Amino acid sequence: MTNTRTELDRLEHQIGQANPDIRHKLEPQLRRMIARLHDEGIAVPDQTKSLHEMLLCEAIEAQFDNMPV
Repeated sequence: MTNTRTELDRLEHQIGQANPDIRHKLEPQLRRMIARLHDEGIAVPDQTKSLHEMLLCEAIEAQFDNMPV
């Protein structure tokens, strides 16, 4: 658990430091980390769930930013 938790903390820090315009690209890594926590029977922190939802929203918005009008 300690290793997984350390990796999660590192990833959340990386996301927090990332450029807001491209940080949504880290969503797949966070999704895999959440799946890993589930597989190991570790409860996913609410903060991590909220961060994942935020990245999903940002990814959806980024898709629409590139659509021609």
